[in-house]
Amino acid sequence: MKIVLEDLHKSFGDLKVLDGLNLQVESGERLVIMGRSGQGKSVLLKHLTGLVQPDSGRILIDGKDLTRMREAQLHPLRMRFGMIFQNAGLLQSLNVEENVALPLLEARGANREDVMHRVGEKLAMVGLAGREKQSVSTLSGGQQKRVAIARALLQNAECLLFDEPTAGLDPPLSKTVDDVILQVNRETNATIVVVTHDLTTAFAVGQRLCLLHQGRIVEDGTPDEFRRSTNPIVQEFLEREAQKLVVAK
Repeated sequence: MKIVLEDLHKSFGDLKVLDGLNLQVESGERLVIMGRSGQGKSVLLKHLTGLVQPDSGRILIDGKDLTRMREAQLHPLRMRFGMIFQNAGLLQSLNVEENVALPLLEARGANREDVMHRVGEKLAMVGLAGREKQSVSTLSGGQQKRVAIARALLQNAECLLFDEPTAGLDPPLSKTVDDVILQVNRETNATIVVVTHDLTTAFAVGQRLCLLHQGRIVEDGTPDEFRRSTNPIVQEFLEREAQKLVVAK
């Protein structure tokens, strides 16, 4: 899936969140969008599936402008995306396999036996084979994130959107989630878009890194290009986030 954002503007009342943002994501690419809190990273993700509409600008998904689509046209488009929320978004009353299978079991004509077979395959892909009957309330934060990834994979999502995937996790669990993101990209060639302020995750999973600042992308490049950047906004962001990592340790 190729995504092109052209001159996006979005305000909520007097608060300007996106201010002429331009961005392109190539099919199968792993893109990481970084930025300080309140810069509009999560709002930007919601634009990609039409959950939030821009005030102006275009959002092209494989060449089709979703800003011109009606709600009935947006539904099949959204099914091509998998969203992994910061809190995993699991239902505590259901076990692991029920959480993963829920989107397909709610669809008309779904064959339960076939769905559950596919659930087992996806759980194995994220390293949770044999956990099908386990209550999600007994899983660690990292394991819950992996269940959410398996649920997105079950829908054969062409693009996976991750909103702060390692938030609240300690370094070993964060690395586990990072490794799963890389593995999913290798095995499915799904387009990956990750929103994070975690430098360790950003540099571990990103083929390209972007920095969102005051409604625009102010830097766009490979991890090495980011490290060598002389842009003062980039330098300040990297220094601040690196200091947070030191304090956390």
